[in-house]
Amino acid sequence: MTEQPERPGGASRGAEPTDRAASLTAGRIGRAHGLDGSFYVTRPEARLLTLGAVVSVDGREAEIVRRSGTEKRPILRLEGVESREAVQVLRGRELTVARNDAPVLAEGEWWAHELEGCAVVDGEHRLGTVSRMLVLPSCEALEVAVEGGGGPVIVPMVKDAVRSVEPRRRLIEVNLDFLGLAEQPSSTHDPSERGERGESS
Repeated sequence: MTEQPERPGGASRGAEPTDRAASLTAGRIGRAHGLDGSFYVTRPEARLLTLGAVVSVDGREAEIVRRSGTEKRPILRLEGVESREAVQVLRGRELTVARNDAPVLAEGEWWAHELEGCAVVDGEHRLGTVSRMLVLPSCEALEVAVEGGGGPVIVPMVKDAVRSVEPRRRLIEVNLDFLGLAEQPSSTHDPSERGERGESS
């Protein structure tokens, strides 16, 4: 592991690294926005990026002191990061939030890490394994690595496509018919049927 660079500004809080197993990924630091240390967040988990929340970058904690932009393209400024140059040093670094500080989700909502690695099945048929969650324009979706290769398959998180989600059992049941992925019986052809190649009129 390379040595962590000194945070620009020197005003970050908490020098001890956080336990990654007890944290949630909130996004990554993107390009700078303006000159005051603000930046765009890439791959954001907007629910974790609220004004006043404490995030960790390279194991060092800092409070979010500015929050603007949109849910899909939030703009943040962190305590102690006060220039465009400071953002450039941190660009690409992961933002995390301690699980204990994360908001409680409503019934039927899950964090990405809870679903990644879950088996995706339809009854006895195993489709594959969730590799990651995606945010689509209309909904969230699961990217599924298909069993035996091929894919990936995108499964929208809507009730017609997903029958049940059981993170504790590491199992998600989907409707392959709705997804257009149900196995189709092989078609048979009657060689005497008109139109077959080699048929005499």
